[in-house]
Amino acid sequence: MTDFTTLDFDERDDRVVVILNRPAQRNAITAEMIDELHTVCARIEASPKSLLLTGRGEHFAGGADIGQLRARTRDDALAGINRTLFDRIGRLPLPTVAAVSGFALGGGAELSYACDIRIATTTARFGNPEPGLGIMAAAGASYRLPQLVGVSVAKQVLLGGHVLDARAAQRCGLVMEVVEPGTHITAAHRLLDRIARSAPLALRLTKTIVDSPGARPLADDIAQAVLFETDDKHARMTAFLEKKK
Repeated sequence: MTDFTTLDFDERDDRVVVILNRPAQRNAITAEMIDELHTVCARIEASPKSLLLTGRGEHFAGGADIGQLRARTRDDALAGINRTLFDRIGRLPLPTVAAVSGFALGGGAELSYACDIRIATTTARFGNPEPGLGIMAAAGASYRLPQLVGVSVAKQVLLGGHVLDARAAQRCGLVMEVVEPGTHITAAHRLLDRIARSAPLALRLTKTIVDSPGARPLADDIAQAVLFETDDKHARMTAFLEKKK
């Protein structure tokens, strides 16, 4: 186990569970939390596992800590402090699931966008109010959100200040499933149980290719060629055929 001050960390056989743990501050993202999440990423990169990311209490993350954000300078912005972390989460080798309740606003929304799949409670709200604070959503929303929900909806959120409730988020594809409050972590584990039954290398190559830019038919062929020669593929297909008999 690793000692953290802003996170709860639980590493299991097939997944890592991380809980943002600043409930009194609606799990606002601080520089310390960013550093600790980098440590989590390093652990997962060294020993690839799926990630379940959620927040302690009623909210996922209400945004970045405004006191710290107000003190940041041009050089801090150019360093991409939050963006660098969220991009790193986006590149983790195996699937990542955000279990969202309550507010996922500003940097909290962008953190959820960096995950592969989102499950939300009926209380979930996704929004990016940064322009009202004189800044922009610059930790991935400008390129992730249009890919997730389309340019029109992304502009409604990023320019119009529109907040997506859970059902609207599900309708536009941002959220996979909407569940009752208090059941989102169980639902996320249920999804990760299903993911864990798949071949890890197949998941890893699929995620890599889906996230790669442009057309990639040759990459598909090469990845499939690698998978066709694995013992895991032969064992799984043999078990499937024998079960059918």
